[in-house]
Amino acid sequence: MTEGKRQKQVAQEISKELNDIFLKMGLNMVDGGMTSISSVKITPDLYEARVYLSFFQVKNPESALEKFKDLSSEIRGELGKRMRHQLRSIPQLTFYLDDTLDYVFKIEKLLDDIKKGPKASGGENENDKNHNNQ
Repeated sequence: MTEGKRQKQVAQEISKELNDIFLKMGLNMVDGGMTSISSVKITPDLYEARVYLSFFQVKNPESALEKFKDLSSEIRGELGKRMRHQLRSIPQLTFYLDDTLDYVFKIEKLLDDIKKGPKASGGENENDKNHNNQ
């Protein structure tokens, strides 16, 4: 299902405000790593906003995500103060871990391993040839 124009506008505005709120509350740096909002998706009724967070060099992303979930009512309250004139009701905030960055790193590592693979297995092929000749 595609997002409507209003959904996209509200999601973009929420994302902008949340970035500012995170900076003000000191949530952009968690556990020695960086936190960023990768995307915000909002339901068609504008009742729930799904906030996807990306963590860079955070030791334990799951515990960092729990911190955001624990602070969600406080974050929503601050969002309400900022957006009270744009929205009738402030959406519930649900935080999710966005692991696409980890996925990208895994794919890059696999591609590097594939590039290095023929060189590393070259010695094994020679052993196989010698074994077959005996």
